[in-house]
Amino acid sequence: MTTLAISGVFAISHVSIAQEVQEKAKNEERVSERQEPSKTKEENRRRAVQNTSQKKLQANSSSEKPSSVDAKASDTPQKVMVNGTKQSDMDLRRNSIAGKIIVGREELDRDGDFTVGEILKRLPGVTTGGRPGRGGDVRMRGMGGGYTQILVNGERPPRGFSMESLSPDQVERIEVMRGPVAEFSTQAIAGTINIILREEYHPKDIDLKLALGFEQGRVAPNLSITYPGQIGNLSYALSGSIFRNGQHDYTNSERIEQTDAGLVRLIQDQIDQTTRQSTGVHLTPRFSYKFEDGDSLTLQPFLMNSRSRSRNTSTLTQFPDEPDRETGQQPVALANSNGNADSTLFRLNANFQHRFDDTSKLTLKMGGGIGRSDSDSLRRQYAKSGEQLNLISDVNNTRDTSFSQGGKYTTPIGDKQNLAAGWDFERNQREQKRISLDDGQPQFADSGDNLAASTRRLAAYVQNEIDINAQWSGYAGLRWEGIKTLSSKSHHVVNSSTSVFSPIVHAVYRIPDFGKDQIRMSLTNSYRAPALNDVIAVPAISPLNGPIRPDRTGNPDLKPELSRGFDIAYEHYLKSAGIMSVNLFVKNIDNLIRRRTEDVMVENKKRWVNSPINLGHAVAKGIELEAKFQVQEFFPEAPAIDVRANYSRFWSNVDDVKGPNNRLDQQPAQTANFGLDYRVGGVPLTLGGNLNWTPAYVNQTSDTQTTSTGIKRQLDMYALWKLSTSLKLRLSASNLQANDYLSGSTYAVNGINYLQSSRSKTFTVFNLRLELKI
Repeated sequence: MTTLAISGVFAISHVSIAQEVQEKAKNEERVSERQEPSKTKEENRRRAVQNTSQKKLQANSSSEKPSSVDAKASDTPQKVMVNGTKQSDMDLRRNSIAGKIIVGREELDRDGDFTVGEILKRLPGVTTGGRPGRGGDVRMRGMGGGYTQILVNGERPPRGFSMESLSPDQVERIEVMRGPVAEFSTQAIAGTINIILREEYHPKDIDLKLALGFEQGRVAPNLSITYPGQIGNLSYALSGSIFRNGQHDYTNSERIEQTDAGLVRLIQDQIDQTTRQSTGVHLTPRFSYKFEDGDSLTLQPFLMNSRSRSRNTSTLTQFPDEPDRETGQQPVALANSNGNADSTLFRLNANFQHRFDDTSKLTLKMGGGIGRSDSDSLRRQYAKSGEQLNLISDVNNTRDTSFSQGGKYTTPIGDKQNLAAGWDFERNQREQKRISLDDGQPQFADSGDNLAASTRRLAAYVQNEIDINAQWSGYAGLRWEGIKTLSSKSHHVVNSSTSVFSPIVHAVYRIPDFGKDQIRMSLTNSYRAPALNDVIAVPAISPLNGPIRPDRTGNPDLKPELSRGFDIAYEHYLKSAGIMSVNLFVKNIDNLIRRRTEDVMVENKKRWVNSPINLGHAVAKGIELEAKFQVQEFFPEAPAIDVRANYSRFWSNVDDVKGPNNRLDQQPAQTANFGLDYRVGGVPLTLGGNLNWTPAYVNQTSDTQTTSTGIKRQLDMYALWKLSTSLKLRLSASNLQANDYLSGSTYAVNGINYLQSSRSKTFTVFNLRLELKI
């Protein structure tokens, strides 16, 4: 815990004055650590208290003539320390005007998770795509990929960053913000997840964690260390982790083609078995220098390197077993693939902070990064007779560079208001070369050509926080953001520019005579910019092209989605740092982006191609319930059990798609979590577990296409032994039930119905971790 202290060296003659300083400082502890402006507000108030006290001391010393003894005593400086306690995660959540959830170190460590995504899936309204244990994009409020903004230390991470590859040991805390604020990009229709990497440590704390994961007999070691220190005014924390992982996956897929009359034209069964080995290293050191005048400079490099090798075998059977009607080629009966992927991401962020005499503050930040991603694959396809039908090779080399610069000036207006204004600039450049050959012939026109693409983002914002009175606090912000996308291919050039104004209002009402209970309200504007690969992309070619397995490409004419949102929440805070809350939200979305599959001519061949388009209007709404409490608060004689539970219900409607089930892409109807932590009496042992549940659902993605996702039930359990104050042993088991994961899709066109369903195995992962503080 960090200690917040106000200290001064006063020449005093009365102890009562020092007591007055202490009492007044304690009364100033109510509002702090909301957004960054709020931290400044608290510091300003404390400085004001100190200045007021100094004036009182000077007045007393000038109005009274001290005796010689008193004068001698007054010449001796006396140091008066006024100590406060760093706020808990729950206090930070309560004191924030914009609604957010804080996930601190205790919760990050609790279940012994391997990835950050496994932690986030237990939070209210958060779901993850894909099957249990294999990660997937993180989604807030049930909305699909792209609606949730992911930040690292308040910055947009470079392309290629994967939350699933980030070790929780390198994270200090996670802030989950349901509504946007002007300080950060408003590309957050569903919300924002801000990952704060390891911060400064006290010099005595050296953290060492050694973990061994076990899945299907495969061992996955992970070593993490944080070494802090201080040299004069320079403090540092050297953090890093290395890991190795091995996985084996099994998926059975069935594809059926039949006419509207029920006549079956094709039945195809495919079994895929994939073995993958991966290794990686993460380095997240931090250096902070404090100047004599109070200014500070912080540097934080961030390095991620990962390598993977994979081998896939696909066995296919089909009826009728006949050659293709158009090409005459024999059907594929067996395919073997080998793939390699290497990626490296490096970024350096610098932050300089200057404080003015009037308690105003200027923060300047700058960052730059480079990324490299290389992959290659080779796929051989065979007929039933053993004859090799074709050889497909794919080599992809991608280089990314990024630069960002920004600043923020905050100043108090009186002692109840903080005004902040700032700017952000970001530029990303990507160069990609992909060579995709089928028996030595290019699979698409641009195969082998260089693709150069860049995005530039410029933003300016102003925001104001105010404590209106003891009951009301408010936040008003306005952000302008402009995005320019440039790209070139051999056949055409894309030059796209968009800009968005986002006014934002948050308010908190503290209910009198109801303890810490309060009501939150928000009116926000946010947007979703098209991803670069949605605007311009080298086509992703499907080896078994069809309406269910189409090629994928981009659309240079895409516009950003625009959203207007309303939130209202009631929060009941318990005495034991618990909470019970209910949150309601509504989002109106225009220019909805959705992908469509069509049968088109490509290089004089018919190909099924999937590309994004803008639709009309959609509405998303939902309710999120949360409860965290200690059972002993209600039943003092009960065991020491903590309860963690949440339930979310979602609805959405896309106007330009006929129902039923015309919801937003990948949005489930509901999701829930229930967890318990039991501290065993008399022994330093804690037992716990969590059940995560998302029911099966069907989405109507267009008038002719549907997707389906099976039920997800994931049971996790852990045991924690505190062998001493500096040594812990944690055993965890993830996905104990290991249910198969089901998914499917349908497409109907020209009187033919294409159906595909797949069943993927999932596995239980055991993790044994030793945690040592030196």
